[in-house]
Amino acid sequence: MNGDPDLLIGGRWTHAADGGLRQITDPANGAVVATVDEATPQDARDAVAAARAAFDEGSWAATPVIDRVALLLRIADLLARDKERLARLETADTGKTLVESRIDIDDVISVFRYYAGLVGVQSDRLVDVGDPAVISRVVREPIGVCVLIAPWNYPLLQMSWKVAPALAAGCTMVLKPSEVTPLSTIEFARLAEEAGVPAGVFNLVQGSGAVLGTALTDNPEVDFISFTGGLATGRTISRVAAEHVTKVAVELGGKNPHIIFADAEWNSAVDHVLTGVFLHSGQVCSAGTRLIIEESIADDFVAELATRAERIRVGPGLDPASETGPLVSEEHRAKVEAYVALGISEGAKLVTGGARPDDPALRDGSFYLPTIFDRCDRSMRLVQEETFGPILTVERFSTEAEAIRLGNDTEYGLAAGVRTSDAARGERVVRALRHGTVWLNDFGYYTAGAEWGGFKRSGNGRELGPTGLAEYQEIKHIWHNTAPKPAEWFKGV
Repeated sequence: MNGDPDLLIGGRWTHAADGGLRQITDPANGAVVATVDEATPQDARDAVAAARAAFDEGSWAATPVIDRVALLLRIADLLARDKERLARLETADTGKTLVESRIDIDDVISVFRYYAGLVGVQSDRLVDVGDPAVISRVVREPIGVCVLIAPWNYPLLQMSWKVAPALAAGCTMVLKPSEVTPLSTIEFARLAEEAGVPAGVFNLVQGSGAVLGTALTDNPEVDFISFTGGLATGRTISRVAAEHVTKVAVELGGKNPHIIFADAEWNSAVDHVLTGVFLHSGQVCSAGTRLIIEESIADDFVAELATRAERIRVGPGLDPASETGPLVSEEHRAKVEAYVALGISEGAKLVTGGARPDDPALRDGSFYLPTIFDRCDRSMRLVQEETFGPILTVERFSTEAEAIRLGNDTEYGLAAGVRTSDAARGERVVRALRHGTVWLNDFGYYTAGAEWGGFKRSGNGRELGPTGLAEYQEIKHIWHNTAPKPAEWFKGV
């Protein structure tokens, strides 16, 4: 950053082949915080080639598990050592509050430690084939060269969900962070090098997906692609990868329902609805952007939501008083504003927000007020499409069956929330919802040990948990006959 080379290819830090640079701005004030190298397609191809050579010719894939575990733990320790610096970079890059960034770094550390523990206890599976002379083993091997493409909203956290299991499995990789928020990932690459990741095992290129995408994904040297981002890009990657029969795991966002029954505990329900949609200014793939609420309490609940939403302290992420920060860029704020205008034109009732804050101290940042629309229905694009901003839509229901129908009436299926004091009803509803994660009387939490991913157009494959490691492993069956003898199938030979 700021003059030092930012691309890591084959164990060597280098500038972009054409000298291209990108300025990174703080979304809280528009100030330039760093200038970084902007990779070319040739840089991306070189990174894939380096990962290929490291896998095919290097020793990493055959490195004993105990050594891989030690490396993951060293990375976790270095992340803990540099937690504050990384958190401040994350806030400068994304705009989120420093409190959020610190929590993110803690979560990153936990992911590396989780996979160190998981891969350290994996063992071969023995299969009894009914012959004492035969040892039948099912073993796990690294899938190979992985292209890992992370989003801009949780740069380091989403990176860790990919890099930690890839390293644990013995893979080599090329990581591409979002060109909008690359700073913490560049610093992570330096920590990985300090921890002792071998040359070529971990490669880093940053730049526009539109420029680098083909070189990274339409590439026969790649064995696996993990992508987190938008639906349109995910579809393109899946189509291109299919030509090479490259395995793919994609997480493509969500339009997540938060269903509130009339018997739900009031204060926690209001609090969690607000947190679920306005944390990080709604720039969360699992944000609870669709409030689906029982008609009998809807008016009072929405009024309370609006009152509390108007008290949310919007401000720069480094200001300790701020409770939520800006949107990631002016371009993204314009998209959010377009959705607000669309909602108004579609007939949704704007209850609060729908504007930039009027505080002069915030005018240079990409800030937008928490926004609530009532009287929404499924005919509205505002309700159907992922707005990825601080916009809550409100739909109403009268029966349990109607609540389930509305909750499932989306092309996405990433996450959902259900709130009720009736345990039996809660269990019925969470089992009926077609979403990859469902919270009952809670919202937004995850753990490294439980799988994360979506149904329907929210993607395929899973991150985290044992399945998150299995994505980076191939399964091989080894049949070992310890007492070979002729089969005597063909009698005349």
